[in-house]
Amino acid sequence: MTCFFQQFLTINNLIALLTIIIITIIFISILIRLTTDQYPRILIYKDERFYLDPISGEHHPLPQLGTIFLSKKHTVTYQDIQPSTHYLSVIVPAYNEQNRLPTMLDEAIDFLEQKSFKYEIIVVDDGSRDKTTQIALGYVQKYGTEKIRVITLVKNRGKGGAIRIGILAARGEYCLFADADGATKFSEFEKLNHFIQERRKSYSKNELNCKEKNFGSEFDPKMFPIAIGSRAHMEEESIAQRSLFRTFLMWGFHFVVWLLTVKTVRDTQCGFKLFPRTVAQILFTHTHIERWAFDVELLLLAERLQLPIGEIPVEWTEIEGSKIVPVFSWIQMGIDVTLIFWNYTIGAYCYPKQPYEKIYGIIMQQPLL
Repeated sequence: MTCFFQQFLTINNLIALLTIIIITIIFISILIRLTTDQYPRILIYKDERFYLDPISGEHHPLPQLGTIFLSKKHTVTYQDIQPSTHYLSVIVPAYNEQNRLPTMLDEAIDFLEQKSFKYEIIVVDDGSRDKTTQIALGYVQKYGTEKIRVITLVKNRGKGGAIRIGILAARGEYCLFADADGATKFSEFEKLNHFIQERRKSYSKNELNCKEKNFGSEFDPKMFPIAIGSRAHMEEESIAQRSLFRTFLMWGFHFVVWLLTVKTVRDTQCGFKLFPRTVAQILFTHTHIERWAFDVELLLLAERLQLPIGEIPVEWTEIEGSKIVPVFSWIQMGIDVTLIFWNYTIGAYCYPKQPYEKIYGIIMQQPLL
């Protein structure tokens, strides 16, 4: 009888504990839902609205960042964004990359100079403490501001935040973001571009232009495929070179990503992704995560919009000097992925939804004191 009574008390204690935990989770969720901005707050400081021409020494306003976002209109819309003037914008986020950036830029420029289309490379210095900006400006001086531009961020944002600023300043019909270390061979752009063009070839140029200017309820996700570089085909080789613990963390991260967020992509983290500019601007003005796990949120939104996603195997080589700290970074990304899942589940974050009109969250700040 005594054992039964003790067991009963233990069960009651467990039920009480679970009840307290559930009530606490519900309370915290409601609090987060009420205090969190559904759209990201995109801070842009005064000095980040302009690019420097090192030849003349003059600063010029960047597209969008130095023009429409400074307008006196009450509501800025996607339709206010200036039409593309180039075929391709390459966004290169760079943090303390003075040593690795020149190799990447040399390879990219050598490739792009052989093409007939107009291109630009936008190097976004994410608050570096070394000579990243000066190195990049050397390329501007050599090739001119029509081909190379440098945006130096006042504050470090994280990789995702830096890419977002570059996307908002892009003039290309397509936006490719590529890591500053040059780990992915730049000529792999051809594969990504082929995937997108194959899926857009059934639409005329006029149809694409019309849809890009008038999203509204006519938005057709099939017109906006995205292509992402993937190292999934190299998985066996990479596992053989890793310790058991690092392999466990890698698989754990992939499992959490698949379970909670992105279902259709095996390698979410490869830093080589190509988007039509129109959809890139929609996605990047809705992402909240600015650091390493931003790719996961980006692809989650792309899946939500039912965009065709091509995961393209690319030639990739690990380059010394990575900013990722193996254990800490994987754990931090796992936490971020869990927060992404939870915040969208409880409605604290808002998915993009039609009609795509007003651009939310752009906040123009004065320089830091």
